[in-house]
Amino acid sequence: MSLDLGRVGLWTFAFDGQPAGLVRESAAEIEKLGFGALWFGEAAGREAFTQAALLLGATQRMVVATGIARVFWREPAAAVHAQLTLAEAYPDRFLLGLGGKIASDQQVIPRLIDRSGTPKPVSAMAGYLDAMDEAASAAERLFSLPARPPRVLAALGPDMLRLAAERGWGAHPYLVPVEHTAAAREIVGPDAFLGVELGVVVEPDRAKARDIARTNVGPYFAIARHHQNNMRRFGFAEADFANGASDRLIDALVAGHTGRDPLEAIEKRVAEHLEAGADHVCLQVLTAGSGRIPLPEWRQLAAIAG
Repeated sequence: MSLDLGRVGLWTFAFDGQPAGLVRESAAEIEKLGFGALWFGEAAGREAFTQAALLLGATQRMVVATGIARVFWREPAAAVHAQLTLAEAYPDRFLLGLGGKIASDQQVIPRLIDRSGTPKPVSAMAGYLDAMDEAASAAERLFSLPARPPRVLAALGPDMLRLAAERGWGAHPYLVPVEHTAAAREIVGPDAFLGVELGVVVEPDRAKARDIARTNVGPYFAIARHHQNNMRRFGFAEADFANGASDRLIDALVAGHTGRDPLEAIEKRVAEHLEAGADHVCLQVLTAGSGRIPLPEWRQLAAIAG
């Protein structure tokens, strides 16, 4: 079983809260625009696998990928059964991305919670994958699949990147600089898939564009220690995470807000990630507010899709 995501795809949270009909229409247009894959996050309002089914049913060729389905929201057997169902119904078109923190009060894999009550993220994910594989082995006799469908892991640190390469198709790093892509390729090796999310701002006004970038990126570093820890590996420090994120941090993680031509700047950053070792870059359009699907920006980005 093989998946062809192309070099450039889209990543979005924008479908949450939108009418299903509009979501279908948007997915169909994204496919017509030439993007190889459509990634979406699981946050609020829509469950990952039913959302994937909605998007797959609205398109004909494009790969649909979860970026990511949260492991602590479902049992491993439920995740793999849903994956097998979609992979059988839509051959070579569904990519399961898994991730999310496993908290100590979420007993998905209780044997991996240590004596302090704190889960070990890599061990917990490995245990989750073990349970998925066990359930898949029992279920595969019901499916006429030529091979077990692929999965990728949300991965930032070296240990999770290695796990992604060893136990899956590869890794899906989110909110990372080009330097991380180069380091990740060294860790996962030449054969693993590396699909990198890249935040972009399609706004010609540079001051407004930087504000949009900071508004979207800053909250990650206010609440997510793992993102801070990841950027410390590349020379960033406490001052970069304060007051909504420093300009230096924003510039490393977001494209399109520093030059006169946003599309030119975005295309350059995509090329840098690909040169550093990414197989695929999925562009997340950052906007000034929620509540709309950014079709105008996606239409502009179609020039980069090829």
